[in-house]
Amino acid sequence: MSEAEARRQRQLLAALSLRGEPPALRERGARAERGLAAYRANASALAERALAAACPTLQAMLGEADFAALARAFWRDHPPQRGDLGEWGGELPGWIAAQAGLAEWPWLADSAWLDLALHHNERAADVSPELPSLALLGEAEPAQIDLRLAAGMQLRVSAHPIAAIHAAHRSGAPEAFAPVRAALAAGQGETVCVSRAGWRAQVHRVSAHEVAFMLTLLRGASLAAALEAAGEGFDFGAWLQRAIEAEWLKGAARRIDSVKPHSTEPST
Repeated sequence: MSEAEARRQRQLLAALSLRGEPPALRERGARAERGLAAYRANASALAERALAAACPTLQAMLGEADFAALARAFWRDHPPQRGDLGEWGGELPGWIAAQAGLAEWPWLADSAWLDLALHHNERAADVSPELPSLALLGEAEPAQIDLRLAAGMQLRVSAHPIAAIHAAHRSGAPEAFAPVRAALAAGQGETVCVSRAGWRAQVHRVSAHEVAFMLTLLRGASLAAALEAAGEGFDFGAWLQRAIEAEWLKGAARRIDSVKPHSTEPST
């Protein structure tokens, strides 16, 4: 794409989001204004549909009318920056958390995060697991091992029962909401992991030990550092079995910084 075309698209996005107008359109008067208004209305409707596809739990909690109003307001503050609307919405959880009018429902932001994590996880590139590489676990010290998690995995420690909220809205059964109400009344939070089994993203509840372990791995630390972060109560064997079954793992590799260079000294 040329710089001129990229600049034109940025100007159009600015105009559609009510943040400005492209100079070319200002020069065309009322006809351009009508066209721009039509573009705004159409783009807003597209944004509502895109956000609804990405955040079905949030839409179910708010209702269609209120969700549509939220989507339009969010679009005005954070308009799409690229043509693929499936990639839009990353700022939504933080934006919701900053809305004073939504403070009565503090779990909405984390529920939006979970919806988006599932949506984006299913759009992540396919990566085949390399389970034979796990043989390295029996061949090298933990400090020498990188244990690599699957692409697109995300973790969140929430003060709210977001996994239960998500499951209840997926079920739709009235009895599914009873544990959600009880958890909210008790101020019970949940720590969740979003990963993909096959092509379907899934929600897993994880312990504080597990999330500390996995977050450390995701930061690129060694297996030894991750074990230390997880603490004494962490059962690595049980986690490894769960990780293999849930397809959390890509594989293991020897850390580059653990490979000793060949000596350059002459032999005697």
